[in-house]
Amino acid sequence: MTDAAPPLIALSGITKTYGAGAAEVHALQDVDLTIAAGEFVAIMGPSGSGKSTAMNILGCLDTPTAGSYRFLGAEVGALARDQRALLRRNCFGFVFQGFNLLARTSALDNVELPLIYKGLARRDRNRLARAALDKVGLGARAHHDPSQLSGGQQQRVAIARAIVTRPDVVLADEPTGNLDTARSREIMELLTQLNRDEGITIIMVTHEHDMAEYARRLIHFVDGRVESDGAANGGPADAV
Repeated sequence: MTDAAPPLIALSGITKTYGAGAAEVHALQDVDLTIAAGEFVAIMGPSGSGKSTAMNILGCLDTPTAGSYRFLGAEVGALARDQRALLRRNCFGFVFQGFNLLARTSALDNVELPLIYKGLARRDRNRLARAALDKVGLGARAHHDPSQLSGGQQQRVAIARAIVTRPDVVLADEPTGNLDTARSREIMELLTQLNRDEGITIIMVTHEHDMAEYARRLIHFVDGRVESDGAANGGPADAV
């Protein structure tokens, strides 16, 4: 009899503290959280609730003050800084509210950027970047720079950049925050499709309830703690 595979992400007793003494702030307090591969999770909460701190820790952009973060069973806290950087580069894709595209650089070159860091040859970078742009419906705009693209199209390029390395997880921080309602729905439908068809685990921070309903699981943070964790839209949650 073989042991069950470990969950993709397991947080246990995660605490993050800033400052000391009277200035001490507990951004996260004793957070336990498990996320399985293939989930689509939305994280909500008021300003200062800890949701962004949690995302930074999940993406290896920050480290907890205490507690355990395991990724596929490996203790992330035991990794050296360079090892955490490799984990971030190989296993995570990031999508931000502000798109974060290079201004005078084509969509294709923007999408190729993570592959340069991985040391891929130009021909391979080009092939993978074009395939990623095709997946987000922008193959025909490969040579347009951001100023020639709408906000929704720029976010699609950012999503293509996030998935071009074939990550296990896409971390999306307010991905529709700068978009109108119609474009927001298009982006959410795209993320849903990538989750369903490509099997990419998506963890999204949002303040918009209607966008959170595209996820299958909704986690609410309040005062640095998980207040609730369940189905996003009345259906069965995938929480484990």
